[in-house]
Amino acid sequence: MQTDIDPRDLIGRKAYDRDGNKIGTVDEVYLDDATGEPEWAAVRTGLFSRDAFVPLEPSEVVRDALHVPFDRARIKDAPDFGVGRHLSPEQELQLYHHYGMEVPAAGEPGPGAGEEGLGHVAGTGD
Repeated sequence: MQTDIDPRDLIGRKAYDRDGNKIGTVDEVYLDDATGEPEWAAVRTGLFSRDAFVPLEPSEVVRDALHVPFDRARIKDAPDFGVGRHLSPEQELQLYHHYGMEVPAAGEPGPGAGEEGLGHVAGTGD
């Protein structure tokens, strides 16, 4: 993801899947406790106002929208941990596995970096 964007600026942006289908609106952004880097976004999806967690890397911000390189079904089936709470390293690991992503090694952002987990940046739910 672009590193020059303030994570708070993502909140309220529309989010789209890899095929250009709208999946919802960014509700919260989660930062790695150890590095302060944004890692995940909670996207408020349609009917039941459920939040789906999406990885910010390798997502991109294009024309004021977040484009997530996964299909809509995978995004909507992501583990639901609720928003506004700290995510544990175990929950983050579940997200990495769900998306078939490699877990970062020790010293890099992500659950391999330590036991801190993820805190959130103020979102629309705050």
